[in-house]
Amino acid sequence: MTFQPELAAIRFGCGLSPVIAPPSSPQVILRSLDLPDDIATRFPVEPFELYLKRLQYQNRLRELQRKAKSDADRKEAREALQKLRRTTRDESTLWFVSTLGRRAWTQVPFRERLTQFWADHFTATGKGGVMMTAMASYIESAIRPNVSGRFENLLAAAVSHPVMLHYLDQDNSAGPNSARAKKSNGKVGLNENLAREVIELHTLGVSANYSQTDVRELARLFAGMSFEPARGFVFRENLAEPGTKTVLGKTYGKGPAETGDISAVLRDLARHPSTARHLSTKLARHFISDTPDPGLVADMTDRYLETKGDLAAVYEVMLTHPTAWSEEAPNVKQPLDWMGSALRALAVPPAQLKAIKPGKVRQMFLQPLALMGHNWGRPDGPNGLPEDDSAWVSPQGLAARLQWAVSVPTLLMPDLPDPRDFVTTALGSRATDNTRFAAKAAETRWEGVGLVLASPAFQCL
Repeated sequence: MTFQPELAAIRFGCGLSPVIAPPSSPQVILRSLDLPDDIATRFPVEPFELYLKRLQYQNRLRELQRKAKSDADRKEAREALQKLRRTTRDESTLWFVSTLGRRAWTQVPFRERLTQFWADHFTATGKGGVMMTAMASYIESAIRPNVSGRFENLLAAAVSHPVMLHYLDQDNSAGPNSARAKKSNGKVGLNENLAREVIELHTLGVSANYSQTDVRELARLFAGMSFEPARGFVFRENLAEPGTKTVLGKTYGKGPAETGDISAVLRDLARHPSTARHLSTKLARHFISDTPDPGLVADMTDRYLETKGDLAAVYEVMLTHPTAWSEEAPNVKQPLDWMGSALRALAVPPAQLKAIKPGKVRQMFLQPLALMGHNWGRPDGPNGLPEDDSAWVSPQGLAARLQWAVSVPTLLMPDLPDPRDFVTTALGSRATDNTRFAAKAAETRWEGVGLVLASPAFQCL
């Protein structure tokens, strides 16, 4: 089994495009990750550094509402808060359009796929107020810039990010013997959520050799990590737990925890053999097969350990391994992958995408995506989306895909391509006789295009 350009564009990219050629080699795919991120400028998403200004404004309005001396002033502040939330919600839907636009037009599709993979691995979102729409900005600032560097840098960026601290209730976690806890009469205490997810989901994996004591010790070490809208991440000494903490047999800190100790434990967790195996398995499952070749996983794990978590080196092993190009039992595209690849195959004009109003975005994209099983921005839990194909081939999910395929493309592009040509554009050599016949026999263009997009061949990676 050898490299195949079309399969590379589908399995490791965002699908085939009528205007962007597929990659010519694994090396081309890898080198593309070093190119400037031009597509992020073309389809912008607000970085979290700017998003913080929304949180600052929200806090000012809440303070005005709390201190208002008249019903009129209180009402004015309340209405301003409501307007801020509506505006932020509408703008966040446009960031979703940018996410799709990037997939449709990027020259570096592997970056888009990796960004989604790692964003899901480090699932985090807001839970109330303006923060509820912070997920895209978190991904833009913490995940996207770090997908091809060392895993320890990606881990630190995600774990210390205000959205992650907020999502897992870390921002007010207090060490049992901290100054704050002693003064609170039991009203504040240690929260183990972040520590548990860092060990079980982000690094070692749930089946690794660790104990509840390790989780609690890591939580004690994390105590003090918080954030402020005015500054972003902060370390609060009054929440920190004094004394040493021992995680997986290694001791950190001689006094109150400091960010240097936190960086050290994250680095050690990132370089652990169990982390190397956990991440290699997850990458292989996501990109290649629900049951990846054990030899591939072993080779990826070895390279991870040799390079101390150099992700680009691990990707190179994955992309150059013979089993990466096997077409036996391919994965089913997750809903976002499928929707993005449809827009890429259609080459929907960027101006057309950017012109869609927020309400239409929800109607045409977000609501159907939720019916397919992916509630964008509202994850079911910190473990992210399921990797098993069975999660994406439910009757409801497939029906939602078919409905979207035959209804939304014609709204985006009234002048749809001829289905007899589109079947080759979208599927290349993967086009089956049955799919070609269906495209040729369709009575309308919208029906023929929809049948191609809903075909089994287009659903798979």
